[in-house]
Amino acid sequence: GGFVVGAQLFDHVHFAVASAEAAAMDPQQRLLLERGYAALHGSGWERSSLSGALVGVFNGVEMHDFAQVLAASPAGSSVYAATGSSLSIASGRLSYVLGLHGPCASYATACSAALVASHAGRRALQLRECVTALASGVNLMLLPAVGTSFAVAGMTSPMGQCHTFDARADGYARGEACCAASLHADERAGG
Repeated sequence: GGFVVGAQLFDHVHFAVASAEAAAMDPQQRLLLERGYAALHGSGWERSSLSGALVGVFNGVEMHDFAQVLAASPAGSSVYAATGSSLSIASGRLSYVLGLHGPCASYATACSAALVASHAGRRALQLRECVTALASGVNLMLLPAVGTSFAVAGMTSPMGQCHTFDARADGYARGEACCAASLHADERAGG
């Protein structure tokens, strides 16, 4: 598989998240905060202007491995454990931390989650529900169970490589990633 290096790292102080809360947060939520803010900042939003802004957050997030990891750790008894391991909290956390007032939703549609989130963000822009839509997707494979199950079912490539539309195709390779894009309406095209 392809793995994100340093996924366990998080600048919780930058986002005003207490260290105890950060310890109970799914690394996927941490990555979404970092990459989401970076995408907004890269598109011209300043941190001070985000608070109260009509910015929508649309996250594609599927894997829930962290709930099991958290349950087996000392942080599992934290008051932050319920929100730290919830997929539905991922978009709300970003909206809350940055003070955004647009719509927010998390989508768990397997491999298509980021695409569905991007589509929802674009529709929200067209319907003028927000002035900017942050579309993002994240996937971390923290436990081997799903990968093992897919391998036993013959879904993954024994060579660990995808050969899409190729005679050598023998399955797919799983990978981790986090990406975010700030979407804006094109006023010239009517939305």
